[in-house]
Amino acid sequence: MDKSKSYKIAIRGILIAIIIVQSLVPLLGYLPLGFVNVTIIHITVIIAAIVLGPADGALIGLIWGIATVIRAATAPTSPLDPIVFVNPIISILPRILVGLFAGWTYRGLKKYSNKIFAMGAAGAVGSITNTVLVLALMRIMYEGLLASTYKVSTGALNGVLMGIVGANGIPEMIAAIILVPLIAMAILRTNKFLDK
Repeated sequence: MDKSKSYKIAIRGILIAIIIVQSLVPLLGYLPLGFVNVTIIHITVIIAAIVLGPADGALIGLIWGIATVIRAATAPTSPLDPIVFVNPIISILPRILVGLFAGWTYRGLKKYSNKIFAMGAAGAVGSITNTVLVLALMRIMYEGLLASTYKVSTGALNGVLMGIVGANGIPEMIAAIILVPLIAMAILRTNKFLDK
């Protein structure tokens, strides 16, 4: 096995371990705020997608999704977790797409711009993908539950969800735009053969 394959396997293993720890240890991947959790774990998936490629980003996203289901079933941090986040359509599908979309964004943009910009854009796309898909799928599949949980009519639910996007989604995206290039560049500088 050549050196680049060994490094890729090692980095993949480290990122999977980080995702599992972030998913299952309180406050390392999710910051609980009442009925919602601010997510910082998506940053690890986006970094995987940049450093290892979209397929590995999707794999790390899959691990995140599975860990989300396990955490929601065994140690929920909000009243919605044991009902909503045990559903793989909400917990797993968006997480896989975070890795794919972030990886594709980086690969597409790095050809036409500098790497830091491409990484920041990948961070933004990955973060938006997670926020929009999770909230949209929750809205579609659990409208009544969300309305009763937030004590609003179903007609007012879109406003509540847009408030969550503003309060959680935008700070999550800003964190990804800043942190993803810093961490990914450090990994790529020490392992130049990864960024091909």
